[in-house]
Amino acid sequence: MSEPSSAPPSASSEEDRATVVEALGGDQRAYERLVTKYQGPLRRHVGKMVRDQGQVDDLVQEAFVKAFGSIESYNPAYAFSTWLYRITTNHTIDYIRKKKLPTFSIDKPIQTRDGELTMELPDSTYRPDRAIVTDQRNEILRQAIEALPEKYHRVIVMRHQQELSYEEIATELDLPLGTVKAHIFRARALLNKALRARRAELE
Repeated sequence: MSEPSSAPPSASSEEDRATVVEALGGDQRAYERLVTKYQGPLRRHVGKMVRDQGQVDDLVQEAFVKAFGSIESYNPAYAFSTWLYRITTNHTIDYIRKKKLPTFSIDKPIQTRDGELTMELPDSTYRPDRAIVTDQRNEILRQAIEALPEKYHRVIVMRHQQELSYEEIATELDLPLGTVKAHIFRARALLNKALRARRAELE
């Protein structure tokens, strides 16, 4: 990584740094402000690499989850936008690469188009204990999903098990589209946190 620029930071960068400090202090509204500010630009950025708009929305949400999950590692000497775009770009590239690889899903009960939640691995080696490991991972993921608050549980099931679009979920639940996206975003963040806490059992 290059050295930070000697030019004075922009007003936007200063605003971002202050918002990150608030987020680190536990202010959920700070996270929401960052999402509101960067969601549109990131969609356009990812949309240049991935044509499926539904997948673009998922990739952007997943990138936010990754970024917020490691926000303690953000170096305020650099622009937050640069850090966020790098995470989003790398996540999108990982998705594109994964789509080109033959994969073995360890999450068959929850058929999904979203790489993060399927936890797909290249099926390149034979493992006699694969069935046991698969069952263990499925059970851990099932428990994490079942532990979600009801409003998050139902949208995750509809999105990842029933494979409904955001619009279909909004219609089914009679909720604004923005609320559905916010619930799925929060549900993924909670699942990500729960699975990280049990990472040793997934290896």
